Amino acid sequence: MNWKKSPYSFVLTLLILCAGLTYFGWHRAEPWSPEQLLDPADLAAAIAGPKAEQPLIISIGPAASIKSSVGVGPAGEAENLAKLEKLLSKESKDRQIVIYCGCCPFKNCPNVRPAFTKLNELGFKNHKLLNLAKNLKTDWIDKGYPVVE
Repeated sequence: MNWKKSPYSFVLTLLILCAGLTYFGWHRAEPWSPEQLLDPADLAAAIAGPKAEQPLIISIGPAASIKSSVGVGPAGEAENLAKLEKLLSKESKDRQIVIYCGCCPFKNCPNVRPAFTKLNELGFKNHKLLNLAKNLKTDWIDKGYPVVE
């Protein structure tokens, strides 16, 4: 196409390109797939089931409040992400792992993305993010699911 003969096409092409880059920059994909979000009721059922079938449950937020969970601290902080990596170094890549934070809605959470990305980078194949869309209190505690005593 000759841009000198069609300046409007050139401007229109630039506008479309800028709009597309802006859209995809603001709407980046999450490091987890929808299938990797675990419903709280499913985890509560797993905790109530046989110990041998329970996943490794890791709190990547400020507190390990869910029964049977291990806390590494907020994964948004480098030293806690290193603790997560050390904990995972002892685990099979096929181990069932569930991570959760619950400090706030996912869109605002500084902990879920670094932790889930780390699991992806380390090659784990059976990891999930507990779907605490609002927070731990609303989506877990208020529903009567098991907590640390």
